[in-house]
Amino acid sequence: MQDIVFQTLADPTRFRIVEVLAAGEQSVGELVRAVDIDQSGVSRHLRILGEAGFVRMRPDGARRLYSLRPEPFQQIDAWVSAYRKLWEDRMDRFDAAVARRTAPDTGERK
Repeated sequence: MQDIVFQTLADPTRFRIVEVLAAGEQSVGELVRAVDIDQSGVSRHLRILGEAGFVRMRPDGARRLYSLRPEPFQQIDAWVSAYRKLWEDRMDRFDAAVARRTAPDTGERK
């Protein structure tokens, strides 16, 4: 996976903007109020999010509306899924080992 996805979300303001946009399309003004930074700051973060493929913009008269794109989140999900499978397999083996150790001893040998 490209490092840019994680580098982009590592910034707390961009992470917060993504969280706000998860609720739906927002204008710059709505984002300014939601993240409590000035318009130029929000615009700069939106530009970075756009360059990294996280957001798309559509004009609506004089306003610009921003929404999330699914592709970077699909990349994150694929990356996490690989590790989820690894840990689930390890936990299954651990559960089996614990079950063997705590099973009642019947005294029979196999």
